[in-house]
Amino acid sequence: MLTDRYGLELSTTSAVARDAYVTAVDRLLAAGAETEQAFAAATELDPHFALAHAGRARCLALYARGAEARAAASRARELAVSATRRERQHVEALALAIEGQAAASLAATLAHLEEYPRDAMVLAPATGVFGLYGFSGRPEREDELLALMDRLAPHYRDDWWFPAQHAFAQCECGQLAAAAAGAERALALNPANGWAAHTRAHAYYELGEDQACDRFLSRWRPGFPHGAQMHGHIAWHAALCALALGDAPRALTIFNADIRPGGAEGPPLLVLADSVALLWRIELAGGSREKEVWPALRAYALEKFPKAGLTFADVHNAIVFAVTGDRESSTRLAAELRGGIGKQWAADVAEPIARGFEAFAREDWSGAIASMAPVATSLVRIGGSRAQRDLVENTLLAAYLRAGRAGEAKALLTSRQDRRPAVPVAGWRTH
Repeated sequence: MLTDRYGLELSTTSAVARDAYVTAVDRLLAAGAETEQAFAAATELDPHFALAHAGRARCLALYARGAEARAAASRARELAVSATRRERQHVEALALAIEGQAAASLAATLAHLEEYPRDAMVLAPATGVFGLYGFSGRPEREDELLALMDRLAPHYRDDWWFPAQHAFAQCECGQLAAAAAGAERALALNPANGWAAHTRAHAYYELGEDQACDRFLSRWRPGFPHGAQMHGHIAWHAALCALALGDAPRALTIFNADIRPGGAEGPPLLVLADSVALLWRIELAGGSREKEVWPALRAYALEKFPKAGLTFADVHNAIVFAVTGDRESSTRLAAELRGGIGKQWAADVAEPIARGFEAFAREDWSGAIASMAPVATSLVRIGGSRAQRDLVENTLLAAYLRAGRAGEAKALLTSRQDRRPAVPVAGWRTH
């Protein structure tokens, strides 16, 4: 039988379909461009190739094209009946995730990887901060993911994709030297790997090495396709560097070109979160409000995430509604989050955070503190990276400063000083 790049057998007799599938997988694993089209090409070359349909379903899901993704996953299931056991399990693990059955998908994924540890397409949805662990709502999720990656590392010694994902898990657990080294190794193996560049940027961020990160991204970003999955998010890291170095105008230039809706072509969750987080950070650093941009972000938020349920999006929507004075949407979101407690992951953390952002926007510093401070040690549960969750901590820090509670501000900053020396918040030294 034909095999993929990891030596796993494929149920297709078409060498050209196999080659198209391998290309599509590599594009997806490198966070590159035109991944869905590449999987579609494989399905056209062999319409009965179940894994190609499953890969296309995965791409559609990443871009929040839910109905199309579920249809593609259903077709993959139908075709997998006549495929190998490995491929049936592969399709099932991916399909469960696409259908929103995250716990079942994670269980199927872990069982499958015990038998087929080099099935990278099944492993991939479990990695990162938006994966099966990242959106589990469990406080120990970062340690659990790192333990899995540590265990699988011996099976990927010759691979360019795995080191970047392993390094990112190390970064989120504070193993910064190992993370930086792993990202460098991944870049050496495949300089075009978007995940490797992303992990390197995170390691720089956690170490407070903004100038080094700025130099790295200035060299690396021009060669990364604008339509790539991680193009906008890596641009967000470049904008954070500019902001940390005191150059808010450059951060806004990057925002307008590569991050905002219409500028970025990435997954909607990243477009929303990156846009909101950057503009809010600029304000926290003392910059003026981009009044003409926020209404467009509100329209985008209501279109892409009209109801609560995706906790990380809900937290960012709370900022949008607070800034634009949309009390109706703020009230609805708060009610949906309260109703989701016990059912939606981390709704019990997101609901007070949402109240805190709304209070902060009204300049009710004490109200923001009262809402956010009790859940500040539980932020890992909402999802996102440590860099992304800094948005909440920086808001709390700003509220302490504006309320004249410098002692509590200093205590908050000291608690994180080992991982992020530079904090661009007005009223506090940034370097």
